[in-house]
Amino acid sequence: MNSDSSPDPILDPLVTSCGTATPIVIDNGSFQTRADWATVDLDSPRLLFRSVAARSRGAARSETQIGNDIPNLEPLRWLLKSQFDRNVVVNFEIQELIFDHVFTHLGITSEGRVEHPIVLTEAPCNPLHCRQMMSELLFECYGVPHVSYGVDALYSFHHTNNQKNLRPPQTGIILSSGYHCSHILPVLNGRLDAVNSKRVNVAGGQAAAYLQRLLQLKYPGHLAAITLSRMEELLHEHSYTAVDYQEELEKWRSPEFYEREVHRMQLPFSGKLPGGCVSVEERQERRAQQLRRLQESNARRRGEKLHQDQERLDRLMAVQELLEDGFLDQFHKSLVELNMDSAEELQSYISKLQLAVEQGRQKLLHSDGAEGKTEVSELEQQMEEGDGMPAFNMAEYHQLFVGTERLRCPEILFQPSLTGEDQMGMMETLQYVLARYTPEQQEALVSNVFLTGGNMQYPGMKERVERELLAIRPFQSHFKVTLAMQPTLGAWLGARDWALEHPPGCGGGRVAGWISRQDYEEKGGEYLSEHCASNVFVPIKINKTLPARQAEPSVTLPTEASGPVRMVTSSPTSSSLTSDVPMVSC
Repeated sequence: MNSDSSPDPILDPLVTSCGTATPIVIDNGSFQTRADWATVDLDSPRLLFRSVAARSRGAARSETQIGNDIPNLEPLRWLLKSQFDRNVVVNFEIQELIFDHVFTHLGITSEGRVEHPIVLTEAPCNPLHCRQMMSELLFECYGVPHVSYGVDALYSFHHTNNQKNLRPPQTGIILSSGYHCSHILPVLNGRLDAVNSKRVNVAGGQAAAYLQRLLQLKYPGHLAAITLSRMEELLHEHSYTAVDYQEELEKWRSPEFYEREVHRMQLPFSGKLPGGCVSVEERQERRAQQLRRLQESNARRRGEKLHQDQERLDRLMAVQELLEDGFLDQFHKSLVELNMDSAEELQSYISKLQLAVEQGRQKLLHSDGAEGKTEVSELEQQMEEGDGMPAFNMAEYHQLFVGTERLRCPEILFQPSLTGEDQMGMMETLQYVLARYTPEQQEALVSNVFLTGGNMQYPGMKERVERELLAIRPFQSHFKVTLAMQPTLGAWLGARDWALEHPPGCGGGRVAGWISRQDYEEKGGEYLSEHCASNVFVPIKINKTLPARQAEPSVTLPTEASGPVRMVTSSPTSSSLTSDVPMVSC
């Protein structure tokens, strides 16, 4: 898939008009990282690379290959490591290597510090521990002045709504599907309702693996060529979503429909054909080698047959000698073992074997005689007849015919059971989420059903969601489904727009959504300054590792004379979220 990738460019750092450094926007995706400066003149980020790192065991840190530095993923797939576990960052050593790659290619040359604000995407309902580790990495390792966290799907949601001039705050429900998992995210009055958000552990990565398994079962002779990278490319270029899955499968039963809709994918192969386009000398030499191999094979087979016949003849002669020597009991016992009835039958077998052994010896002595010439002439005749036959088409043999697989793989978003997953599909999950709201809130949510993420780009996805909603919603109810203008880049563009509208530090005041170094030191790494595209901050005390507890002294319960016992119970700070989410202007 990225065999034709080229190294990322080295960009130049920028400075804004109000004197502060230009923010850096990083869409930290589980499949692809997108990064660039927050400037108005960019239609897309200039740094796009796979979120993987490859480093051999024992190699130096500087020898690590990141993203597009890896010319071909497949030979190094066993070395590839990602910072993600599903959609949550857990491997911060790899995350640091990704940041190094981004900052280096953005042209940042400041020694030991990145003096630019960072806008970074994170997963919906990101665990506080993961945000704490991320903030510690950015503030302590890179010394950034400000950090802002936001949800990629929310950035894309607000970006598309702003492009359509919809006035904030917006209400809607987001169906986001990326590489590792999919999400159902309700948005009320411009804010994420985190309590009712749901995750479905089926997305593009599972679809690619399912396609690979289907084609490997279909073409067992091409197992090595059906790589995961090829399947990812084939999935996004040739697959589509069926509006009615069962009805579409019935169409594929028709031979005419199959011939019209099947896609043929050419696998790489060697173009040199056996027996084709070779010189007369090479063909004669090849034919002579085949004839020699045939003669050697025949001689070896005759020798083995002669050896077996000689062994059996020796055994029968030994039994006949028992009769001649007068050992009748042993003779009759041996006849029973040989499954023979009389001495005459034994003599008949001995005569036949003697004749066969003699003929075998004659054939070995005259292996290059008339019989060998006869076999050689027969082979030559077969080869000459074969020369007139049409040549074997190697290109057609190395083709993959992708038929119903085109719709089977995207279907796992709606039916995860196709891959053995025991969970609800996206539309069943959407129905479950909607059931948690009042009818009025449901009407407001389904009036703006927003599809985003790279796994939502299949043709027919919008029509399929509309058909499923028609079956879910009450009779004559209204809904509207919108596909993101740029499903893969919408998150970065939305984060860029937010950074331009809310620059940190300009004017000296604190801007909502930005976490400063002072906030990090005072409130902890898990702290989140909320904004329209961020998660909801629920402060929970993160327990740190405590030293080993010493043995507690025995406690004597007080008597009535000691006065009343006072019990103190400590409870962590809790925050309850309801559907009445406060309005936040984006």
